[in-house]
Amino acid sequence: MAGSTFGNIFKITTWGESHGKALGVVVDGCPAGLPLSEEEIQKYLDRRKPGTSAITTQRKEADQVEILSGVFDGKTTGTPISLMVRNTSQISADYSEIAENYRPGHADYCFDAKYGFRDYRGGGRSSGRETIGRVAAGAIAAKILEQMGITVFAYTRSIGPIDADPAKYNRNTARSTITAMPDAEADEKACAYLHQARENCDSVGGCMECLVEGLPAGIGDPVFEKLDANLAKAIMSIGAVKAVELGDGAEAARHTGSENNDPFRMENGKVVKTSNHSGGTLGGMSDGSPLLIRAYVKPTPSIFRPQQTVNCSGENTELTIRGRHDPIIVPRAVVVMECMTAITVLDAMMMNMSAKLDSLVEFYR
Repeated sequence: MAGSTFGNIFKITTWGESHGKALGVVVDGCPAGLPLSEEEIQKYLDRRKPGTSAITTQRKEADQVEILSGVFDGKTTGTPISLMVRNTSQISADYSEIAENYRPGHADYCFDAKYGFRDYRGGGRSSGRETIGRVAAGAIAAKILEQMGITVFAYTRSIGPIDADPAKYNRNTARSTITAMPDAEADEKACAYLHQARENCDSVGGCMECLVEGLPAGIGDPVFEKLDANLAKAIMSIGAVKAVELGDGAEAARHTGSENNDPFRMENGKVVKTSNHSGGTLGGMSDGSPLLIRAYVKPTPSIFRPQQTVNCSGENTELTIRGRHDPIIVPRAVVVMECMTAITVLDAMMMNMSAKLDSLVEFYR
């Protein structure tokens, strides 16, 4: 299987399956000398792990990370960092019925069409548990960015028809509500909406936003390695994400140029914008404004009601899914979006180090 590696200089390769012995990631290209501990990575994984609230799957996993290589005396050595999380709560019997039946909304049929074989236990590589490696690697990327004064913060913008009120956005609230919404009132309404969906044996979709602050202008490349294009690829690679926008996104198509353009001005000797319809990029490069990325997530495809499908023998049949599944993916996917954004931005910054001759000469002087 190709396609498990992401990045150019700061490069990650995730591995493992939902019901295998373990999952993890190998991070290559991390500079030496970064103080790093399992506890720091664990804080990110705890935001992603299952069984933490009534709106997540009740599969109980500690998701305890182990650093296998690349760290000595509490600091990175510059060699590949291997991180592992063991699976401890697999119930593969829950998936015996789908061994022969394709689940609607899942990758089962596509895997069979591609490989002629699939790991049906929890979706294998298509499972949300694959994101463990992304989050573990993203925790490292985020820490490196923090050394440069760059912060990456993601949250839930909406769940179903319920939107967080921008006037009530609070970062502490986003980290304390079970929906990851930055608006406590919207969180309460969303929880009630999710409870109703669960009673109806159904699931719900939503929208996530990620804000990157402190990023200098000029990061990214103007053609195939555009920062916004790579961010879109990174975030679209997260399971269940169906659309990605930067800034005004699709709404920009409804506006005129005079409405959509962001005017420049000098402020304290620096070029700044008076608005940020572009979402922090122009021509594929960062423009010095905050990056604002939005991702739309479909409802969880595993729903506890009968669905029409086809089996491996090409026969029409009916399937009722069993097991432990999230009624919504968004709250646990927020940290995945945050980490994929951090990985993409850091990789782009590393690529940018050789863009100017002056920078190269100064580094080796």
